Amino acid sequence: MDDPSEIARRTAAAMERADAAARGAGIRLVDVGPGTAAVALTVAEQHLNGHGICHGGYVFLLADAALAYASNSHGVSAVASGADIAFLRPGALGDELVATAVERVLAGRSGLYDVTVRAGDAVIAEFRGRTRQVPGLAAPG
Repeated sequence: MDDPSEIARRTAAAMERADAAARGAGIRLVDVGPGTAAVALTVAEQHLNGHGICHGGYVFLLADAALAYASNSHGVSAVASGADIAFLRPGALGDELVATAVERVLAGRSGLYDVTVRAGDAVIAEFRGRTRQVPGLAAPG
């Protein structure tokens, strides 16, 4: 029987190679384990909106990437079926944003995940994602 942590690492490595969107945005995998993941993004000029703060779409993308790694960490393909985000404070140029996802419930093919996005000790956003395991979709890894 495969070690769950090894399955998570192998799956994450395959996802990292295939995820052009996250890579293009500058998102990096920090850590992954069964039902958990952390990803990071350093806010650069290209991430700023017209107010000079990190665009909410990038914050959402960062949280969604953490969700993807955590929900696929069991070696079964899963996709987001919905998500909600609360933006609590802005990310600034140069901030290192870290999104940490935690699996709350995995019931059958449905999952529920909470993701916190931080800049240091400051909480930037809280994200709740729902996932669905998808039979027939090529499993990462």
